[in-house]
Amino acid sequence: MQSRHFIDGQWTDAGHWADSFDPASCELIGRFADGGEAEAQAAVSAAARAFANPQWSQNPRLRQQLLLDWAAGLKARQEELAQLLTRENGKALVQSRGEIAGAISEIVYYAGLARHNPGHVMEVAPGEFSNMLREPAGVAGLIIPWNAPAVLLVRALAPALAAGCTAVIKPAPQTALFNAAMLEPLFALPGLPAGAVNLFAETGHVGAAYLVASPLVDVLSFTGSTATGQRIMQDAAATMKKLSLELGGKSCCLVFEDTDVEAIAPKLAAAATIISGQQCTAARRVLVQASRFAEMKRALSAALGEIRLGHGLEAATQMGPLIDWQSRDKVERRIAEALDCCDEVLLAGGRPDGALSQGAFLAPALIAHRDSGAFFCQEEIFGPLLVLESFEDEAEAVARANHTEFGLSASVWTGQGARAWRVARALRNGTVWLNDHNKLFAEAETGGYRKSGLGRLHGVDALLDFSELKHIYQNVGTLG
Repeated sequence: MQSRHFIDGQWTDAGHWADSFDPASCELIGRFADGGEAEAQAAVSAAARAFANPQWSQNPRLRQQLLLDWAAGLKARQEELAQLLTRENGKALVQSRGEIAGAISEIVYYAGLARHNPGHVMEVAPGEFSNMLREPAGVAGLIIPWNAPAVLLVRALAPALAAGCTAVIKPAPQTALFNAAMLEPLFALPGLPAGAVNLFAETGHVGAAYLVASPLVDVLSFTGSTATGQRIMQDAAATMKKLSLELGGKSCCLVFEDTDVEAIAPKLAAAATIISGQQCTAARRVLVQASRFAEMKRALSAALGEIRLGHGLEAATQMGPLIDWQSRDKVERRIAEALDCCDEVLLAGGRPDGALSQGAFLAPALIAHRDSGAFFCQEEIFGPLLVLESFEDEAEAVARANHTEFGLSASVWTGQGARAWRVARALRNGTVWLNDHNKLFAEAETGGYRKSGLGRLHGVDALLDFSELKHIYQNVGTLG
């Protein structure tokens, strides 16, 4: 299996290739064209030319139909794509199937919004009108991560196309084969103008750096670490381009004493181990009211201990490997440091023995600690580590949860509706779930406070990042 760049309506490669491996088995899956600045520059130039044609930027009916046809093409290949996603990313097949279905649904959602771009008109004086129009921002550079490459591609590309932008996509090398396969049905559509959507892959960073710094790129969308997001802000400053950044998180689950601890422990375990803990909104800290703390330690230890590791294509698998061996080693080192200095180790995690030892696997680790300032309570460790803390009352729970530089998501677990809302309003997070976790929808905007990012993705407001507001004034006079 192999994939190439798609630039200006043509599949192409520069003669350089990189391999893609299954992180669960070390098996070679295929190879992808490995580009760089030359490919990025060609893709941006093609996108700029395509945007200059009003038959794209001012044709919402065309863009809507292309989105609908892309969704139909993906639906016909749904199972094939899910299996490729599991092989290249490692996640359990049930998660891959859910992600593909969610991505298709989101494309259809934005197809509807492509033809719903209302402005407004104000008569500011007799016969004088101010017309406010939403226009596409221009060329959108989309840097897509590997942890959810279907949904995270679509939640950036679909609103960009719906708004009328053209796009240059740079996928993560770990899932370059999948992202190319995901885009093939779109690239095959006869109505797609050359240059409207472009794709290049690279194992380095020079192409991505070009997207960030190029004055021809009008908006840059990135999902990834806060440190990388900060560098993007610095490097993009000279162009003053629009930025859409979803960055790090340290999601807290606040569990109050009226909660059924035994019932929710498996849900918390699932929230912590989704994509092997490699999701920005994954549960990282569980704050439990002191009267239920001992019970939660037992219940959560049991729930995490029962998580079944395995190859994602195996039906019994609940958690697959980390994305690659380099990431596994980095996470393993940070977990080892946490185990050395925490108050109590409940589950040590670590590498499994036997058949799984060749893959990039780590079993879930669970620790308890009092000091919320500890590095493992503050730092986003992108893997299966969960930290338990206790609190006495609502005020302490909120203070502990807000003691972080992040503000992406949190969840509140209680049977008291008024308490749930009081606490949710006090939390400094872009998303708060009540008695659930990791519920994400195409219709509902997501994004973060503080160092968790800029802008919003999903929902109607995602269109704002890919559009500009124009004021057109006209004096038509009056009859009198």
